[in-house]
Amino acid sequence: MKAESIRSIFNEFDHQSNYISHSEINSGHINDTFLVKTEGPKDYILQRINHNIFKNVPGLINNKVITSKHLKSKYLNLSEEELDKKVVSFVKTKKTPFYYHRENENFWNAMIFIDDSVTHEIVKDEEIAYEAGKLLGEFLNLTSDFDSSQLIDVIPNFHDMSFRYKQYASSIQSAFKKRLEKVASYRKIVADLKHEMHILQELKEIGAIPIRVTHNDTKISNSLFDKDNKGICLIDTDTVMPGIIHYDFGDAIRTICNTAAEDEKDLFKVEFNLEYYKAYEKGFLEKTKNSLSEIELNYLPLAVKTMIFLMGLRFLTDYLNNDMYYKTNYEEHNLDRAKNQFKLIESFSEKLPNH
Repeated sequence: MKAESIRSIFNEFDHQSNYISHSEINSGHINDTFLVKTEGPKDYILQRINHNIFKNVPGLINNKVITSKHLKSKYLNLSEEELDKKVVSFVKTKKTPFYYHRENENFWNAMIFIDDSVTHEIVKDEEIAYEAGKLLGEFLNLTSDFDSSQLIDVIPNFHDMSFRYKQYASSIQSAFKKRLEKVASYRKIVADLKHEMHILQELKEIGAIPIRVTHNDTKISNSLFDKDNKGICLIDTDTVMPGIIHYDFGDAIRTICNTAAEDEKDLFKVEFNLEYYKAYEKGFLEKTKNSLSEIELNYLPLAVKTMIFLMGLRFLTDYLNNDMYYKTNYEEHNLDRAKNQFKLIESFSEKLPNH
């Protein structure tokens, strides 16, 4: 976007800073995110929320804001300045809401940028996996007393396996023949795993697993680290909503333990890293072991397989739907993502054969 447009939108927020420049951060599949540099002591993240995907953007932003406020309330020993470096802090507009909206156009929100921070697309050592596990564990532990009914369902049925299977079945009916032919070998995998991939959903529906505040997008790039790779916090809280901890744990492991990028075409590079799994699990359990039930703990491994599969199914479905949901850079981008996830399931099953 043009600098004048970004500056104009940025100046709708009550930041009391002077815009210098901006750059786009290309890490998300859905939204557009910009780093805004200012003359003041703080820089900012300016985010355009994709209202075609998120149907209730004011509710989504309220979820983010009240969750951050709850997290901040847990760090009583920190100053406001320290809190801004530990928890994602949202900026009000000059008219007081936490979002800016032009009629018939996009919604925007702004956050204080956490200086000297880094993210990772791929985990390269066990220490990062361990620190990331602690971050998710701390998030879930600190929000365990937060009434999740205060949150809206940002994307209804987001991790509902039955819903995703219905979407998949519909995509097969409407897909172009050429694309159907290219996914033929994966249709059998999807059919064979159908029962197992519904177990967690069924336990949730009968109340065997409690509903909690969950992040719902815990890929490794949504964990923020300092320059020494010590965990700071989880970011990109657009999908914070009620859920079960298995969604968060499984999706984190899905990205932490993939030895390659999510869209790596060379499947020989895609393996499940068992050492990273153990390191992440160690950090996660250090923060959550006293707040999780026995049944939640027992189903953590199945959560991993389920979430890898779910993403594979979603990428496959979007490919069959001619790439309507995820941003793609080339014609078979979603198919490559799907192949990648199914290969990861295969490797996971080899490394953890009893799960």
